[in-house]
Amino acid sequence: MLAGPRLRQVALVASQCDETARQLQAAFGWADPFHDPGVRTFGLANAVFAAGDTFVEVVAPVEPATTAGRYLERRGGDSGYMAIFQMPDLASARQRVAAAGVRVVWATEYADIAGTHLHPKDVPGAIVSLDWADPPQSWRWAGPEWTGHAPPHPPGGLSGLTIEVSDPADAAARWARVLDLTVTRDGNAAVIALQDARQDLRFVPVAAGRGEGITEVRLTTERPVPGVQIAGVHFVPAPAPSAGD
Repeated sequence: MLAGPRLRQVALVASQCDETARQLQAAFGWADPFHDPGVRTFGLANAVFAAGDTFVEVVAPVEPATTAGRYLERRGGDSGYMAIFQMPDLASARQRVAAAGVRVVWATEYADIAGTHLHPKDVPGAIVSLDWADPPQSWRWAGPEWTGHAPPHPPGGLSGLTIEVSDPADAAARWARVLDLTVTRDGNAAVIALQDARQDLRFVPVAAGRGEGITEVRLTTERPVPGVQIAGVHFVPAPAPSAGD
């Protein structure tokens, strides 16, 4: 069982799924992505890449009047879109969400995985999803190879996010409440540490002319990878944990 919440997947929203997927693969050398036919329910196409045992997804609207399409309009172009957390106890997390008056916009249940998307007006800066998987190393959202188990994979993965919001302190407090974590300050940033997962979330003031959204993804990799901007998001290398950490 997980000791605490873990950032397991981040999603970008882009006008062109295939082109953004090509850029990600060229930048990081990831294996071919999984394309989930289930996202057509939301009027989307997608590609999901494994980064270690975490995941980077790109979604793009393929039908009119989608939530993702409206998000593209608000952000004025491609952007970070979703943060998906694997929770040690989803039932308790859902109780916290209800107690906080946070609206759930979508939820699903399978025998091995469950998901809960929260309303971005209640938890601002991205669409936050609280999920659960059994066994914990599996992740059905990444396709058959990750359903019921985890295949061999290189080390590394998601280390953290930076989210631009109108009110960093308020946004961080709302995320922390649903994640059952605490907020600290680092200059003008409000920070949530996911200590058990060795990850962090940084909330900073939104840049002029753009709406709220995920603007930076930090990755731990085996070998140095230069920073790169893809789909309006900065991908920044983070140092790999040393042996014994």
